Amino acid sequence: MMHPGPRNAITDVAGLLVGQAQDDRIKTGVSLVVGDAPFVAGVHVMGGAPGTRETDLLAPDKSVQTVDALVLSGGSAFGLDAASGVADALRAQGRGFAVGDQRVPIVPGAILFDLINGGDKDWPENPYKTLGAQALAAASQDVATGSVGAGTGALIADLKGGLGTASTRIGPFTIGALVAVNALGRVTVGDGPEFWAAPFEIGGEFGNRGMARNFDPTAMPPLKGGDARNTTIAIIATDAGLTQAQATRLATAAHDGMARAIYPSHTPMDGDLVFAAATGAVPIQDPMADLTLLCQAGALTLARAIARGVFAATPAPGDPLPTYTARFGA
Repeated sequence: MMHPGPRNAITDVAGLLVGQAQDDRIKTGVSLVVGDAPFVAGVHVMGGAPGTRETDLLAPDKSVQTVDALVLSGGSAFGLDAASGVADALRAQGRGFAVGDQRVPIVPGAILFDLINGGDKDWPENPYKTLGAQALAAASQDVATGSVGAGTGALIADLKGGLGTASTRIGPFTIGALVAVNALGRVTVGDGPEFWAAPFEIGGEFGNRGMARNFDPTAMPPLKGGDARNTTIAIIATDAGLTQAQATRLATAAHDGMARAIYPSHTPMDGDLVFAAATGAVPIQDPMADLTLLCQAGALTLARAIARGVFAATPAPGDPLPTYTARFGA
């Protein structure tokens, strides 16, 4: 049986912390996962418009098998600079891949598009490197959700998006998700308050609105209008002892959770991406059975995190879209 960890957050995976920073005037921010030690990571991209840094080195055949942090950022291509701020700060801490007498922190990142969300984007200098360093400095076990970090300026088709997290305990393993929801599609069904992720909700974690009835499952919902640029970016983490190839499979399977929570997902204008992280604290006993279990739990955990992120969004001046609670109530 699956149940949440004590925080219902990705930091229920021991050894991982989350750092977040934001600029409410710009309506953007950065969220990251950093480990007590380097961890195995994989990645899978299913959206048609991704923006990434250092994802090629996560392939199982590459020389470096572990990373120091994973970064999710707003800012479109500008936001890729957030990982530079994280790398600089980690290097100052003496962390990174050893090359002679030098340390090179390995910090893959992904971005979402939040440049047309009512914030003031007329910055004189790219702010994301500073935001990345601030996010690392703020790393802790506490994970705020909603309009924070990389979810600060996120929008979906008809509502504000947000930053979500969730966790699951299954067998000897813990698995957690962190996600910035900025999708072209919707997370609710039709005109009602029910979430697509409702079948997987645990303990009323996103309002206990139940499952939708009397809707046409074949009808295409209205999508985000105007100059739509999107992306839902996520990190799935576990304490299981996965190889890089197995972590890549976990990231791939977790996209099912995105498809269960966002309709439609993985469109040509979404850069949908999932990183996977594995600390290796709990050994794998049966590679086939254990990985199958983790893949299923990872997808369900991500679906829950997506709904939680949108449910927790809060209003701010100049928002072009309402929050979930403004439209449907708390």
